[in-house]
Amino acid sequence: MSTMSTMSTMSTMRWMSSMSSMRWIRELLVGLVVAAALGCSGDAPGPAERIRSFDAGDTPIASTGVAADDGGWRIERDAAGPVALFEVPEQRLENVVLTYRARMRASDVAGKAYLEMWVRVPGRGEFFSRGLAQPLHGTSGWASYEIPFLLNERGVTADLVKLNVAFDGGGGTVWIKDIELHKAALSG
Repeated sequence: MSTMSTMSTMSTMRWMSSMSSMRWIRELLVGLVVAAALGCSGDAPGPAERIRSFDAGDTPIASTGVAADDGGWRIERDAAGPVALFEVPEQRLENVVLTYRARMRASDVAGKAYLEMWVRVPGRGEFFSRGLAQPLHGTSGWASYEIPFLLNERGVTADLVKLNVAFDGGGGTVWIKDIELHKAALSG
């Protein structure tokens, strides 16, 4: 192997190591921000309780580009945009941390794909949480993903939760399964 080839390989390995480190640092920072938000609010989440889970027997809202596959669903998109999967209505959620969890894998995702949760608060509108800190891109194997939503203002009650997968910067194929929505009561 030539000296230039060795230097190029070493440079590539350092770059890959730094990208892995940056991803780890980014995920750590997101976790710290959520922990700080909970700490500043004086609220600590209680034990998580599953509100609803979805499996291959459930029918997603979106019918175009979504098909049952591999114990869950295959989502094929040609362009950026959200794909509506499920809605969880009439929960009367107040003073909780909501968590949208799922297992996903990707094939040829241009840009990125991630979990997206919208929460409706009557009289105030809809608010969202997006998994921008843990997106899928390119091709990847199965991994677990989750995003939180803090509903921590006293007297504010959500009545609808929408669970999506969003594509940003292009399309691709994402498989999703083991979808769950959890809540954990906030104390204080």
